[in-house]
Amino acid sequence: MCKFCWTVLLLLLLAIAGAVYKFGFVGSVVQAPDGRMALQLTTAERNLVLAEMRAFVVATQAVLAASNEEDMQAAATAARKAGMAAQGQVPPGLVAKLPMEFKKLGFDTHTKFDQLALDAEQLGDPQHTREQLAALLTNCIACHATYSLVATD
Repeated sequence: MCKFCWTVLLLLLLAIAGAVYKFGFVGSVVQAPDGRMALQLTTAERNLVLAEMRAFVVATQAVLAASNEEDMQAAATAARKAGMAAQGQVPPGLVAKLPMEFKKLGFDTHTKFDQLALDAEQLGDPQHTREQLAALLTNCIACHATYSLVATD
């Protein structure tokens, strides 16, 4: 192959690697005045992320109430609503804007809700469910301490 072709190929590979790094790992973030990282999203994207967070809060309250009543099937049902199946169809454009650590926290939170649901059904132990919920909430605390959402349109 000619030198020119190798040069073009190298430049294309570098551009692809840069795009993967930017959209796969870094996301669309800026430093916020309060010290957190501000995720720059459209209003619709911001609303989608906030709706997902509200669903986490609703599920948390329902799991806690059900475990206090020792209704472990209701706790499992509530937790499952916030599990991986609840992610639905997140637009690829939004996923590209989210930094890798934010994505990891989100996936881990959904996974922990699924595990909580499974354990609530199989173990039927309200105390264990509340301990899992307490551990899960550390993800929420970490996320809210690290990130804010900013609408850019």
